[in-house]
Amino acid sequence: MASQKRECPKCRGGMDEGFMLDHTHGGYALPTFVLGPMRRAWWGVKLKGQAKFNVITYRCSRCGFLESYALEQQR
Repeated sequence: MASQKRECPKCRGGMDEGFMLDHTHGGYALPTFVLGPMRRAWWGVKLKGQAKFNVITYRCSRCGFLESYALEQQR
């Protein structure tokens, strides 16, 4: 998906590939899409057994619209 030219669905401007960065306690992390409902735990969120996907985001250079995709499953 990274090699194809994308067009903004809002204004037809060009879309640039990038990523969104989450600031965490003591560092940074890339956002992840987790398949299925959120399961709460006393320490946060339970993730065991749920599929996780890397998120790719595109930004329109004209209007700033962001469009995200979760295509590649994490191993």
